[in-house]
Amino acid sequence: MPQLDLSHLTKQYPGRRALDDVSFSVLPGEIFGFVGANGAGKTTAMRITMGVTSPTSGSVSFGGSPIDMKLRTSFGYMPEERGLYPKMPVHAQLTYLGRLHGLTRREANDAATYWEERLGITAYRNDAVEKLSLGNQQRVQLAAALAHDPALLVLDEPFSGLDPVAVETMADALRDKASAGVPVLFSSHQLDLVERLCDRVGILASGRLVACGTIRQLRDKAPKRTLIKGDEAALASVREACASETIGKADDGLVIPLDVASEDAQRLLDRARTAGVVTSFGPHVEPLSVLYRHAVTATSQPSEPHQPPARRRSLFGWKGGHR
Repeated sequence: MPQLDLSHLTKQYPGRRALDDVSFSVLPGEIFGFVGANGAGKTTAMRITMGVTSPTSGSVSFGGSPIDMKLRTSFGYMPEERGLYPKMPVHAQLTYLGRLHGLTRREANDAATYWEERLGITAYRNDAVEKLSLGNQQRVQLAAALAHDPALLVLDEPFSGLDPVAVETMADALRDKASAGVPVLFSSHQLDLVERLCDRVGILASGRLVACGTIRQLRDKAPKRTLIKGDEAALASVREACASETIGKADDGLVIPLDVASEDAQRLLDRARTAGVVTSFGPHVEPLSVLYRHAVTATSQPSEPHQPPARRRSLFGWKGGHR
């Protein structure tokens, strides 16, 4: 299977730059998650990929070839604003859309039947789309994107408004397409789902790609923090020592803004052990939601002027970490 390449995409509207020199690839068999706030540029990038709109500069290619109408017909697309015919029955609509993608009548009928069963909408095959719940309309839209056995999947907020069962059904369908070598690009605000499902993640902020990589790579670039667990006496000692800093809570413990291997962290561990019982002390595994905030914040804040080492504030409220 070919890979999708977005190269130096820029999209300028009057008074606003929707995309600013965005480049990334989606590899064969890879599920790539596209995350960012509303207005960050995700939908614009997807529309350019599908030829719905044109970039001001930059290019999109698939398998090294520019994307033309014939190539685009082989793609599966699920727009954020659903593109179904509201008064048309589900099965007739899926068959019709399959024919538009080049399937024979029989192939389109068989594919529609298969995806109706796979996505749990067989009972509604003769109902008009407008009579379905929003979640079931979402399933029909995904079936329309999958029915012609696409070479590439581009899905804009495919999990929006779905119940947990429907989310898992859709996720399984995307995993199956990826395992067959299909590149899958989708956007979502559900960061826990993106973290669980995606091989790599791209983070957009104000039209710029501010981070891109696996979850592990994103964690490596984020500030290191330490998770400590123990009895109340040990944790109270930590809170006292770190009174001037922000301490987070997670997994019945405290998260402190220190690398676990640092001298300050080891001194803090010794203090906690002296005060009480420490049951766990190690690196805090950051969820994607925290990695996302770090990537966006790090690129939106101007860098602070360099401070001489002697003026650097210690984590602790006493000099050198000792009383």
